[in-house]
Amino acid sequence: MLDEFEVSESSSASFDIKKFLFRALSYWKIFLVLLVVGCFLVYQKNIREEFSYRLGTKISVEDDSNPLFTSNASLTFNWGGVTSKIQTMIVTLKSRSHHEKVVDRLEFYKSYLKQGRFRKQDIYKAAPFRFDHDYDSPQLINIPIKITFLDADSYELQVEFLNPTVQVQSYLTKEISNVDVPVGVFKKQFKFGDLVELPFLKGVLRLAENRKAIAGDTYFLQFSNFDNVVSSYQGRTSVANTNNSPILDISLIDKNTEKIVDYLNTLVAVLSEDQLNRKNQYATNAIAFIDEQISRVKNELSDNAEALNDYRKKTKIYSLDSESETLNEKLTKLDGEKESINRQLSYYSNLKNYLLTSSTFTEIPAPSIAGISDANILNNVAKINDLSVQKSKLQYSVRSDASVFNDLNRQIEGLKNVLQENISSATNALRRELETVNSSLSKVESQFSKLPEDQQQLITIERQYSLSEQTYNVFLAKRGEAEIIKASNVSDILVIDPAKNTGATVLGRNLNIRYVFAFFAALLIPLLVAFVLTFLDNNIHSPVDVEQLSTIPLLGVIGKNNLDDNLVVHRKPKSAVAESFRAIRSNLQYYYKTQDLEGAKTLMVTSSVSGEGKTFCSINVATVFALSGKKTMLLGLDLRKPKIFGDFNIKNDIGVVNYLIGQESLESVIQHTHIEHLDVITSGPVPPNPSELLINERLGQLLTILKTQYDYIVLDTPPIGLVADALELLDYVDASLYVIRQDYTKKGMLNFINEKYKTKQIKNISLIYNGYDQKAKYGYGYGYGYGYGYGYGNYANGYHDDDRKNKGFLKRVKSFLGFNSSRFKQS
Repeated sequence: MLDEFEVSESSSASFDIKKFLFRALSYWKIFLVLLVVGCFLVYQKNIREEFSYRLGTKISVEDDSNPLFTSNASLTFNWGGVTSKIQTMIVTLKSRSHHEKVVDRLEFYKSYLKQGRFRKQDIYKAAPFRFDHDYDSPQLINIPIKITFLDADSYELQVEFLNPTVQVQSYLTKEISNVDVPVGVFKKQFKFGDLVELPFLKGVLRLAENRKAIAGDTYFLQFSNFDNVVSSYQGRTSVANTNNSPILDISLIDKNTEKIVDYLNTLVAVLSEDQLNRKNQYATNAIAFIDEQISRVKNELSDNAEALNDYRKKTKIYSLDSESETLNEKLTKLDGEKESINRQLSYYSNLKNYLLTSSTFTEIPAPSIAGISDANILNNVAKINDLSVQKSKLQYSVRSDASVFNDLNRQIEGLKNVLQENISSATNALRRELETVNSSLSKVESQFSKLPEDQQQLITIERQYSLSEQTYNVFLAKRGEAEIIKASNVSDILVIDPAKNTGATVLGRNLNIRYVFAFFAALLIPLLVAFVLTFLDNNIHSPVDVEQLSTIPLLGVIGKNNLDDNLVVHRKPKSAVAESFRAIRSNLQYYYKTQDLEGAKTLMVTSSVSGEGKTFCSINVATVFALSGKKTMLLGLDLRKPKIFGDFNIKNDIGVVNYLIGQESLESVIQHTHIEHLDVITSGPVPPNPSELLINERLGQLLTILKTQYDYIVLDTPPIGLVADALELLDYVDASLYVIRQDYTKKGMLNFINEKYKTKQIKNISLIYNGYDQKAKYGYGYGYGYGYGYGYGNYANGYHDDDRKNKGFLKRVKSFLGFNSSRFKQS
């Protein structure tokens, strides 16, 4: 039976919205506590909030061509147009290598801090000192170094070491290493301007310009990991280009606005310098190449001049005759043309070899150095150089297998093929031109051979000198041209709005919204607790629960007993609880009358499990019958767990068990109580076979005899949900009361008795709601029990001796009982 009861219990669970709401409302104190705690935590968090700021700068990417460029003199090239430049600029501004240059230049890996109310704050330029560190020496990272001014000339350096080794970094090589340090607080005093030379720190601390040391002032110096600082600034820098315009908006987020201004302006300055350097790359390469050629030709020119002077001194011939002079001019001119052609052929040969063997094309000398003016060669060299520059820049920020690299490689490969065809075509043309020059030169040299030998020798030496001089002058002219172009180049970066703190955008949420979140969190927690407890709660908490769970009529509602025993009707006859039992008596008498029962009446009181107040109800129902002047017998048939004897101060040595086994007579087991007209038969000693005793014929004989002596017989039986004993007694009684206790009885416990009632195995049964408390934590209570008894509420003043706190309970009980009495009568 117990197994059947437990299985059915789980099936009866349902979620009660009303109970959930009342339970949640009962947690209002928890809500207030959580709200106060939440608001306090939000307040503490708000006052500790450190805001970040956003500032920006605006630049324009121009396509400034040098006005000194000509088709023949150009040593630099337009490398890709504005669109290509913008993409290159965006990639550059986002690249790690670019941010490394900015952080290095600004030394932002070094921070000057001052202890604030809640944290160390970066004061940047507001610090009254500067620390010029040794770049090649390792510096302590990630641990603040405390600087305390002692007087106008000295300070104390203090570091707390928690571990025997610390990390240091050289900001020249960026190498990180470990050094041993003493665990604990390290202190040492220095003079301003003195060299600080420690294993973990090296440099000179100087007072800032126009600043004085105030004794007692404390600051902090902290070095950070270079790579971490770069990553931080790289992640907080954003670059925007709207609608592919030449305008770039660069912004940075930081907690110090002065740092934002300096970083953004330096970011743009470094970009402008790098761009100008790339723009001057051709001129720079040309100047380097020309300088090498000038050095070589200069030596040749010097040697030829010396040879010419020596020959003139030796032969005393200082000038040529008119015929020799004419031949010399022709030979010199043809030699110059031949030298120019050979120089171009040599450039083409070197360029072709460079294209075949090199993977980068950023160092190709300008073709105009060799006197090449072919527009196809000039444009294609410029394009391949530009693509190579883009590829080298993308290597810092784009993966090598990215599609952009494949696209650049295809374009470079196509230009290489085109250039090789251009070189072949130009080389063939130059070779034909060289053959013509050589033919002309042979004719002049045949005339030259007819001159006197000394004239021939002088002309030969002058030819070599003139050729070297022409070559030297050409390279000097080219070098001058390159210097002019390099000096006249301007950056394509135009700063429209430099970074300036004219009103930084404060980044951060509306802090007051946190109070709203605190409110909802404080509200949500009790709601969740109430929901979980309501969902898991399977107890009966109000009479309305009983009405929803069972069709068995509810005969009465009993209030909470605050006495130290069960004799509430006897000790407090004017209490609301006593009046509730009187109402039950009235309903029972009405029921007996409608059933046409004459003579003695029997009543059985049972429940689902132990602890629901079955014995309490049995005693007080029997008491109200006795107080009405009716002879009443209270028969204790809970043979397993007898209780009723304690409240009447009688013994349980002998009882119904002794009678049922024939050990004692009826007169010997009947005990009189101090309540008039109420007798008791206790259960007696606990037998080994209680169920068998209750189905014994002697129990029927006992009840038959008692009916001849008493008007009412009340049976206190075992819980029907635990044992089958009470079921055996149903045939002996006229009516049964099934006790349910508030906040104790489980909903599923009613399934068993409901099933028996539905199948008509049990008849003439009613429910008693025990332990009703209108101030229970779930808030149920009002609206139940009107009509049973009389004299409650404002009309009952002076009729009950309940405590003031219980006033109003009986009014509800009366109404509820009155409401349900009709159900009882109809059933």
